[in-house]
Amino acid sequence: MSSKLFVNKTILITGGTGSFGKHFVRTIIKKFKKIKKLIIFSRDELKQFEMEKEFPRKKYPYLRYFIGDIRDLSRLKTAMYGSDIVVHAAALKQVPAAEYNPFEFIKTNILGAQNVIESAFSTGVSKVIALSTDKAASPINLYGATKLCSDKLFIAANNIKGKKNIIFSVVRYGNVIGSRGSVVPFFLKQKEKTLEITDRDMTRFNITLEQGVNFVLWVIKNMKGQEIFVPKIPSYRILDLAKAIQKKLRYKITGIRPGEKIHEELVTSSDSITTLENKKMYVILPFNLKYINKYKPNFSVKKMPAGFSYNSRDNNNFLTINQIKKIIKTSIF
Repeated sequence: MSSKLFVNKTILITGGTGSFGKHFVRTIIKKFKKIKKLIIFSRDELKQFEMEKEFPRKKYPYLRYFIGDIRDLSRLKTAMYGSDIVVHAAALKQVPAAEYNPFEFIKTNILGAQNVIESAFSTGVSKVIALSTDKAASPINLYGATKLCSDKLFIAANNIKGKKNIIFSVVRYGNVIGSRGSVVPFFLKQKEKTLEITDRDMTRFNITLEQGVNFVLWVIKNMKGQEIFVPKIPSYRILDLAKAIQKKLRYKITGIRPGEKIHEELVTSSDSITTLENKKMYVILPFNLKYINKYKPNFSVKKMPAGFSYNSRDNNNFLTINQIKKIIKTSIF
């Protein structure tokens, strides 16, 4: 990745104090020395206080910390003013909490997404990249449904930009190993006890924070607008993850939680009609044959066959127990 990518550019990241946000900031600080401004937008003052201790303004004068909620349109516009690029990482994410508090998730994940779009239109932003989730593909839970709506909003925003110099794209990937609320920290806390496993056949996609951030940076550089970018990533079996954490495995089956899948999808069979592929990724495009044909020369992509599905069970790349151990050792902060 060229160090010139963000020369004299201002980036705003929503949810900037989350797991992804912190690693994104670390990467920007390390790799891009001539950035104009990096705005960290989030609603948690304690996390901002802790983050500012790690990345102090005296040492990094281009950092800005904005307390605010994406539900608040006027505050979001104020924070976004003068930004060139927006990375939208803010979301409510816990599946059981979404089932119990559905409209709170709608207000943040859907109405908040629309606020990001409206703010970007009115503040001169040129690129918006929204982070999605595997749960947005054929959603069976409220969280996934809200993220699917969010994805649709960002893709559709390209249709109403008029003559504005702005494009919107989405990145969709699987579980970030070690992120807050994910299964790895949960298992590590239970390491000396009997692990609680919902279903012994469960599989999940896996991506590290570093891989996720690097993929988003690549997308920022290469996006054309209207795409859902899906990186090719490995899967793991939940029992292999448990064995990587506990030498003498002790577990009990608790049953899947409301809204939980046994296997995750990133590209559904319905998506396959407009999905392109290369060695690095899949790209899901809108149902527009002209645009698809025009897009094909980009990134040396080829069309996927109808009915194709990219899911964690049928993935041809599974992590071994030793690989999982190595990832946990190097990826848990």
